Amino acid sequence: MESAACPARAAASVDLRWLLSVAAGGLFALLLLLATSPFQLPSSSSRFFLSPAARPTSSSPRQPPPLFVESALSRAAPPAAASLPPRFAYLISGSVGDAGMMRRCLLALYHPRNRYVLHLDAEAPDADRAGLAAFVAAHPVLSAAGNVRVIEKANLVTYRGPTMVTTTLHAAAALLWGQGRGRGADWDWFINLSASDYPLVTQDDLMHVFSKLPRDLNFIDHTSNISWKAFARAMPVIIDPALYMKTKGDLFWVPEKRSLPTAFKLFTVGRLEFPSPDSELLQS
Repeated sequence: MESAACPARAAASVDLRWLLSVAAGGLFALLLLLATSPFQLPSSSSRFFLSPAARPTSSSPRQPPPLFVESALSRAAPPAAASLPPRFAYLISGSVGDAGMMRRCLLALYHPRNRYVLHLDAEAPDADRAGLAAFVAAHPVLSAAGNVRVIEKANLVTYRGPTMVTTTLHAAAALLWGQGRGRGADWDWFINLSASDYPLVTQDDLMHVFSKLPRDLNFIDHTSNISWKAFARAMPVIIDPALYMKTKGDLFWVPEKRSLPTAFKLFTVGRLEFPSPDSELLQS
């Protein structure tokens, strides 16, 4: 009997050692898996917090993924403003007999992204302004985009006079508060042109070139070093008859000179040359 019990006891000890080795191997594999896993187990010092929108609820079933890509695209965020092509604001000015050239200039400069203000001064008859407004309203592209505005209450403008500056400021205000609807400018650069001007490049090429430039770059030379302009432009007294008369006349220069102001400093602005496509500014 003792000889028969010895093999049974030996077999039981072998089975026990085999089970212990298997259990130890499984425990080691589990510990190794937990050590290499990127997820961390919650401990007494760390807790998980879910926002109300992220907590699963039984009342809100899971929604299936959209079947069409358009639904996903509609939820996508709009592209950044810097990635969009630039937008130009144009003032096209003219006088009597310039309505035809203004239409030609507008169509040559037109792009749906841009903004346009057309100003025929008070010397032009009202019929020219009405015809220009009717042309814009009847044109299928111009009327659909709605980015062309004809100034109805025209100003009388004297060449090289202060009324040229007031007309430019009037157009800028119309672009800021009209097209921008009081929210500021929705354009990047302002360009002042005459009805006799004609572009040498297309608007697509112009947008492509200016897309490489920072949006806060301007082409105005703003300086307080006025040198000879102090005597030639700051001290003379000029009377613009278009400010108080209904008919256009020449500027009137007063013989006397005025002294330079002492309470503030004078600055002048001048036009800078546009960089060529081969310049280092556009290649950087």
